[in-house]
Amino acid sequence: MSQDTRQQQILDLVHQRGFMSIEALADHFSVTPQTIRRDINQLCDRELLQRYHGGAGLPSSVENTAYQTRQVQGLEGKRQIALLTAQHIPNDASLFINIGTTTEEVAKALLRHRGLRVITNNLQVASILSQNAEFEVIIAGGVVRSWDRGVVGETVIDFLGQFKVDFGIIGISGIDSDGSLLDFDHREVRASKCIMANSRQVFLVSDHSKFGRSAMVRLGNLGDLDAFFTDRMPSEDICELLAENDVRLHVAGQGMPGARRESIG
Repeated sequence: MSQDTRQQQILDLVHQRGFMSIEALADHFSVTPQTIRRDINQLCDRELLQRYHGGAGLPSSVENTAYQTRQVQGLEGKRQIALLTAQHIPNDASLFINIGTTTEEVAKALLRHRGLRVITNNLQVASILSQNAEFEVIIAGGVVRSWDRGVVGETVIDFLGQFKVDFGIIGISGIDSDGSLLDFDHREVRASKCIMANSRQVFLVSDHSKFGRSAMVRLGNLGDLDAFFTDRMPSEDICELLAENDVRLHVAGQGMPGARRESIG
């Protein structure tokens, strides 16, 4: 059995039972406890499991990883996603960009564009894009979160609802196996829903660590998107869901045939 297959089966077992001990997993797969520990460490690094004494369980669905950790976690994959996304945004376009470390990388990748008009509830994104004097950057007013400089609250919803833009670029905290888009803050989700409702095309940017990750607030479904940009092929079920809903799939760094799949670099 390959390591990827074993790790997927470990995830399935933990999701079914809530907790699995290292000893039970080693017996189940007929491997050493050291092998299982390595698997668990890698799955925990991707935030798909949480370490507990003697085994592993499901990560929290109510609390996100610290912003400073997310800034560096999977950074190369996020940069590749951002570069690929930027290739699909023309000059002189209007955009929403929401809160998230991947959307911040998209902002950096857009700096060489011309004539963009960007509305955002992310002060980090506004700071990045304001470096280009040809851009018009509009900030939604509301409550500023100290840890990531995201802006949330009722006034954000009212403000965003005044616009209709070409592209809405959104990040997400988790993608469930049924295609549900999940996040941790209901106020942030309300702003993202408003962005999706007022964008002619909705682009999701999300690295592979979000596949199968739990969070308690539902934003929508993959079928609500126009395009999904990621750094690793999703599961077969997710690919089928995207195809059924005519959602374009773009995987950074993988040369694959088909009109819906692209690579860079």
